[in-house]
Amino acid sequence: MNALVEAIVISLEEISQGIQGLLTISESMERIIDALSLNRVPVVWNALAYPSKRGLASWLNNLLKRIEQLNQFKDEPTTIPKVAMISRFFNPQSFLTAIKQVVGRSKEQELNKLYICTEVTKKSVDDIETVGKDGAYVIGFILDGARWDLALGQLEEARPKEMYSVLPVVYCKALLIPTEGKEDKSLYQCPCYKTEDRGSTYVFTAQLKTRYSPRKWILSGCSLILDVEGVGENLGAAKTEKK
Repeated sequence: MNALVEAIVISLEEISQGIQGLLTISESMERIIDALSLNRVPVVWNALAYPSKRGLASWLNNLLKRIEQLNQFKDEPTTIPKVAMISRFFNPQSFLTAIKQVVGRSKEQELNKLYICTEVTKKSVDDIETVGKDGAYVIGFILDGARWDLALGQLEEARPKEMYSVLPVVYCKALLIPTEGKEDKSLYQCPCYKTEDRGSTYVFTAQLKTRYSPRKWILSGCSLILDVEGVGENLGAAKTEKK
């Protein structure tokens, strides 16, 4: 994040000096100016950033929110937030791995024998009173290809013209990988990605309750997305409260 912010600041300072006639405007500076005028994230910034499909204005606003969450960790490094917004981490996989590391040490289990189990609660951020014992409470999951029925606590078909559904607080905890046995058809193994591009932005596989066959959701391409412009933007306002 520091490298990204530094690149942004240097680029804008050089462009400012170029416009004032203090520097010769180079080809790379022209490319950045063109991108800014078209509301696009300059390629040189994108190369240092996290995957995102946002326009420039939305991208910058999201960047500031990510920095705000990082500052909360930095300013109080010994205090564990009650709820973290996983979609605002530069590398969400590292956060999930950290959960497994903490639980693995406390229970003397090898890291490769643990997996992240997801338990979708019916709570909002303000309802969470303590930190998770064997994991962490997180927000920021957006369901694509289905909707989450909050009352029943399970997957349901998406409503017409509603592309996305925001999940409430999810408890991500580390558990021992079960020995091979009969597949639990009441759970859909839902892949989670950073953006709608899916593919190389894969993060991990979540488990979501369903009354339908998991095959239904596989065929519908149901997945969790972490970053969708205009969806779940105010979740982080949900304050990552302190213990």
